[in-house]
Amino acid sequence: MKRYLTCLFSLSLLLSISVRAQTITDSNLPVFIITTDGGAAINDNPRVLASLKIIFRGPGQRNYLTDQNNPLYLNYNGRIDIEIRGSSSQVTNKKNYGFTTRMADNITNNNVSLLNMPEENDWILNGMVFDPAFIRDYLCYNLSRQIGEYASRTEYCELIINGEYKGLYLLQEKIKADDNRVDITKISRNDNQIPDITGGYITKADKTTGGDPVAWNMRSWSGDIVDFIHELPKPENVTPFQDLYIHSQFLDLQVKTANQDVSISGGFPSVIDIPSFIDYILISELGSNADAYQYSTYFHKDRNGKLRAGPIWDNDLTFGNDLFFWGLNRSNANVWQLSDGDNEGARFWRDLILNNKFRCYLAKRWNDLIQPGQPFNQEVISAFIDRTAAVIAEGVTRDNERWLNNGNLQRNIIDIKTWLGNRIPWITSNLGTYDQCENVDLPPLIISKIMYHPAISVEYPDEDKMEYLEITNNGDQTVDLGGIYFAGTGFVFQFPVNSSIEPFSSLILAGNYQIFRSKYGFAPYGQFTRNLSNKTENLVLADAFGNIIDNVCYLDTMPWPDADGNGYYLKLIDPGLDNNNPSNWIASNSILTSVENPDATESLNVYPNPADDMLMINADFEIKSVRVLDIYGRSVLFQRINSGRYELNVKQLLKGIYFLEIGSTAKTYFRKVIVQ
Repeated sequence: MKRYLTCLFSLSLLLSISVRAQTITDSNLPVFIITTDGGAAINDNPRVLASLKIIFRGPGQRNYLTDQNNPLYLNYNGRIDIEIRGSSSQVTNKKNYGFTTRMADNITNNNVSLLNMPEENDWILNGMVFDPAFIRDYLCYNLSRQIGEYASRTEYCELIINGEYKGLYLLQEKIKADDNRVDITKISRNDNQIPDITGGYITKADKTTGGDPVAWNMRSWSGDIVDFIHELPKPENVTPFQDLYIHSQFLDLQVKTANQDVSISGGFPSVIDIPSFIDYILISELGSNADAYQYSTYFHKDRNGKLRAGPIWDNDLTFGNDLFFWGLNRSNANVWQLSDGDNEGARFWRDLILNNKFRCYLAKRWNDLIQPGQPFNQEVISAFIDRTAAVIAEGVTRDNERWLNNGNLQRNIIDIKTWLGNRIPWITSNLGTYDQCENVDLPPLIISKIMYHPAISVEYPDEDKMEYLEITNNGDQTVDLGGIYFAGTGFVFQFPVNSSIEPFSSLILAGNYQIFRSKYGFAPYGQFTRNLSNKTENLVLADAFGNIIDNVCYLDTMPWPDADGNGYYLKLIDPGLDNNNPSNWIASNSILTSVENPDATESLNVYPNPADDMLMINADFEIKSVRVLDIYGRSVLFQRINSGRYELNVKQLLKGIYFLEIGSTAKTYFRKVIVQ
């Protein structure tokens, strides 16, 4: 009998699905059909098992319910578990959903690509329940990606659950650590010492829904409490040491911003990735997001990396929209959301914008983004809104009929564009000038060699550990490297304070210090964290305030030379050439020699490395002093010597990576050491 009823149910779906005086037989958008096991209701908790079919013929094609059993047009046909998600949105009749794609055993995660998004298993169906225009989240996420920050990928669809039409939805990626989402290391419970304890983390300021405990709280400028919650590691997995470490990063930021400390060595530029905080503020203020800074405000930090703001999330109360039925009207065109007296978030946000140097870079970035053809230009945004409205108009009509709304899409779109016409000029006039940071002198540092996919061998079977980069000083002056780092995510390295590179010389950064030294016979300058992509990587070398010194985006395909796993590396023909032009690179297998190390002509030996007891330092010159720096450039040990030989006791140091600053009469040398 159960099988017979299932067949009848499927037959009714094949014909059409009718609810509340409307019928859907086809759509210009993908159609999601969810059938829960036994017709079970979907609740907030626990999740229920179900089957999901996604009808999708391709971009620009119509999708028919009669195709739900045609494998040619099913983007997905498999198992999921699903729940209602959200906080305030749970009071509405239309619900938001979270689901995980599962294997047939209903337990194992099934990493799949849905609607051409990168493969994963955790997904969101956003009902846009508070947005009468159905466009605000979609617009903000797209704008964030256009300005170079990750935001959840999004695709519109229409949803049917257990034969009932649920309306227009936005499929989007859940925020989580993944190479194609928040690209950071996944920290484990065993990562409790330097450097492993430094990341990766995802932390949010938010409401405490779903039972997640508050990790700590901070105060806003007006004294309101802001709750912070662990997202990675999960609250049930975080160790006391990890909780203490990531909390300390926020406390450090709070102290440094309150003191208006902009020094590279010890100020807030040493703690945070400034461009990510600037981008977060600008996209939140562009839409005047009433929740920004206080709720749904994410931060992330990679191993050995800086604290970064984002990704953005939950941007429905924007562009003049708010919870009007609760008497709220906060998304106004003439206020700063981080200083309007409501939902201001932790006080470091306002302390940042009150800092003249930070505000200068904020104004500079804003004025770059509103130029003709740029993402925040009003004409560009308006055109994007119009294109999107044309795509969703059919689904909006059905959704309004389903939920008995009296919304007018055309009127709502006009209101958003009119609001933007007031908001963009207001921000421009209230940010001030950026004269003091417009023309910054940047050092002539060039990324000149890239070994992104080494060939493996019996002796060296791990390709990731043989990767390396070369950086060349293409100028006639010594360059202070302090605070210079690789911006973005996925590739992490920051030069310690007081490090430098001499004129017309080069240095090597390696994926693994010991293996590089073993393979090439000399020590690299430093070891980076994470790995270079075997396909494409955008390498952005920046100063402490995010000014781009050099930027190379290589590919493993033409027209880039072939250096993909064949024993060759990319070599810039001449450091004076544009290194973003593939024609200026060759694939080379020339043997690296120590003469490319700026200190190689001097006799200076540091051994054993790694060390667990005594570290020997021998030189053919008189060593005046030795300073030990941790990975953040902080001095942990200093000794005056006046000798060519010194035995350094490292027993007192915690296990981890350190830099030796070895001073002589003529110059200062840097060596990286590992204490184990």
